[in-house]
Amino acid sequence: MNCLQNWPEPIVRVQSLSDSGMSVIPERYVKKASERPQLVASLNDDVLNIPVIDVSRLDNPNTLSLISGACREWGFFQAVNHGVSPELMKATREVWREFFHLPMEVKQEYANSPSTYEGYGSRLGVQKGAILDWSDYFFLVYLPQAIRDQNKWPSLPSSCRELVAEYGESVVKLCGKLMKALSVNLGLKDDYLQNAFGGENVGACLRVNFYPKCPQPDLTLGLSSHSDPGGMTMLLPDENVPGLQVRRGDTWITVKPVPNAFIVNIGDQIQVLSNANYKSVEHRVITNSNQERVSLAFFYNPKSDLLIEPAKELVTEDQPALYPPMTFDEYRIYIRTKGPCGKKQVESLIKSNS
Repeated sequence: MNCLQNWPEPIVRVQSLSDSGMSVIPERYVKKASERPQLVASLNDDVLNIPVIDVSRLDNPNTLSLISGACREWGFFQAVNHGVSPELMKATREVWREFFHLPMEVKQEYANSPSTYEGYGSRLGVQKGAILDWSDYFFLVYLPQAIRDQNKWPSLPSSCRELVAEYGESVVKLCGKLMKALSVNLGLKDDYLQNAFGGENVGACLRVNFYPKCPQPDLTLGLSSHSDPGGMTMLLPDENVPGLQVRRGDTWITVKPVPNAFIVNIGDQIQVLSNANYKSVEHRVITNSNQERVSLAFFYNPKSDLLIEPAKELVTEDQPALYPPMTFDEYRIYIRTKGPCGKKQVESLIKSNS
């Protein structure tokens, strides 16, 4: 339990708070009035949804055009017919649901610390007194394989490690295909983004999110507004309980998950590489008073020590480089210190060209 001492305050598992039957959430989870979700009519059938794209033919010009439009206008899309087995997707999501319902002493064996986040956690950021999110999670490293340690992955349920390995392999293949499509759409060589990420030496990690039932969903968030600091995220949502919200101007759109789809979004590193032709977009997660939610966010990232900067082909006199070179390791220190904070991180990097 020593790793818990590295957090600024004692760790409280949100699932334990939810299971206690409390009717009022602790003050530490109450967001500022301006950050609280508007839950009225958020799930109406006529609500706007992010684009849904059939990615079975990534060599098709129409498919490429749809992906390009989604990346430029939304930063998000739902990928269907992607080649990852629906049975594998469901089994992996459900084995993690089982994990979160194991006895607390079993889960605590994997308790994480701020130094890596790998393991069972309940907060991001190390600022003392921060307002917290209504969620627990499990974070693990998948790539590079040299630092993958399956002993840090849950041994229970017994099929968990095998399913995570198989699931990760399938999602990595899909990410490689989508990276080619993004490169082509930017007018770059089809292997440009992959090579910029380190070729075969990319990084990848999995964050499994557990959002327990919340007695006051109008006062808090499951995950605060943020853009993803990495390259590209493949989210496997809980199809039965919508919760992801994407920012569209001044409006928050509640995403309605399509069965067997991945929700794909652009991260800050691709925003930098594309010189902001593609933009990462703020998103957040609302809570639910009646049902828990489980989602799997697979992050496809650059090799941590490679310099990431705008592609020279996308830099002109009229469109100068917006961002200085920086490694992903340097970049993610910010969010590991401050926690989720909208788009402040990537916007703070924009160079003054005056």
